[in-house]
Amino acid sequence: MAKIPSDATEGSHLNLPDGLTAERLLDAYKTMCLSRALDIRIWTLNRQGKAAIAASAQGHEVAQVATVMATDPTRDHYLIYYRQLTAMLMLGTTPTEMLMQFLARDGEILSAARQFPLHGAHPRVDLFSFSNVVGTQLPQAVGVALADKMKNRDAVTVSFFGDGAASQGDCHEAMNFAGIHELPVVFLCENNRYAISVPLHQQMPVESIASRASAYGIPGVEVDGTDIVASYEAVKEAVDRARSGNGATLVELRVERLLPHTTDDDHTRYRSQEDIERMRDLDPLPITESLLKRHGILDDATDEEFKEWASQAVDDATDASEALPFPQIADMYTGVLEETMGGNSHA
Repeated sequence: MAKIPSDATEGSHLNLPDGLTAERLLDAYKTMCLSRALDIRIWTLNRQGKAAIAASAQGHEVAQVATVMATDPTRDHYLIYYRQLTAMLMLGTTPTEMLMQFLARDGEILSAARQFPLHGAHPRVDLFSFSNVVGTQLPQAVGVALADKMKNRDAVTVSFFGDGAASQGDCHEAMNFAGIHELPVVFLCENNRYAISVPLHQQMPVESIASRASAYGIPGVEVDGTDIVASYEAVKEAVDRARSGNGATLVELRVERLLPHTTDDDHTRYRSQEDIERMRDLDPLPITESLLKRHGILDDATDEEFKEWASQAVDDATDASEALPFPQIADMYTGVLEETMGGNSHA
C-alpha cells in the first residue's frame, strides 16, 4: 500500500465516499502509471514487429481502476474485453504475464499463447475468457450472475464493454434478461465515442447510452470517466445495489480513446486533428495526478518515484519476456485434441 505524504491529511479537503481512502487513491494512481508505461511499451514492440496487435487502454485508466476498487476481487466476477490492460493490472496480473501474451511466449498464463492478448482464463483472477466477437461477454455475464443468484452466492458480476457493443443485440438481450430476473450484475460501458471508426451519433439516435436502462427496468447513470472519485462512487453504488439483491445497473463512464482503435488502425482517417488534440486535455493520468496533488495526497517526489518504478518494472518485464522461447510446434495440439497412449487421436 502506497503511503501519502507525511505532512498531508488523508483526503484533505477532498470529500471521499465510503470505502475510498487517500491510500487507495494513491495505489490506483500508481497502477495507472504502470499501465501507461506498459501500454506505451506494447505499442512500441508492435512497431518493432515483435507484438502482433494491441488495443490501447490509454484514456480508459480511471474508469478501470475505479471499477476494480469498487468491487471485491476475492468474490466478484469480471468479464472483460480487449481494452482492459489497466483492469488486468489492478486485478493482479503482472507486467511480465501481460507481455508474454503480446509477445506469444511459451508458458503464457491465460491461453498458453494460443489466443489474442488478454484472451483466456487467469488462474489467480476470477476472469472469464471471452470472444473477439463484440458484445458476447454481456449475455455470458448475465449467465454467471444468474448462477450466483440461484446458488445464493454473495457475488457481483461486472461486464465491461464499449459503446460499439451497446449497439449489438447481445447487449439488449443481456440487459432485458437481467432486468426481468433482478440479477446481481453491473453493466459497465466505457464510452469513448467511437466503435472503431464509427462515431457515436452514427451508432445510435440518443446521446446517452445510460438513458436506455429505463427500457429494461434498471437504473442508468452517466459519469465523467476521467473523475476517479465520481467513477468509484457510481460503480460502488451499482455494486452495492446488486449485492443487496436489488438487481442490475447500467453505468456509462465517458472516456476518451487517446490512440487509434488498435495498432492496425489510423484514426486520422476518421477523426479531425482538432478532435485528436482536444481529447488530450481529457487524459485521465494528468487529471488524476493534478487532483491528488491539489489535495495533498501526492507530492512531486512520490509522483516521480511512481513513474520511475513503472518504467523499471516494464523494462524488467520486457527483458524477462523476450528471454523466453516461443511455444514449440510439437505442443500445437496439447489441450486441443485427446491424447491417447498411441499418440494424438483426431477422433
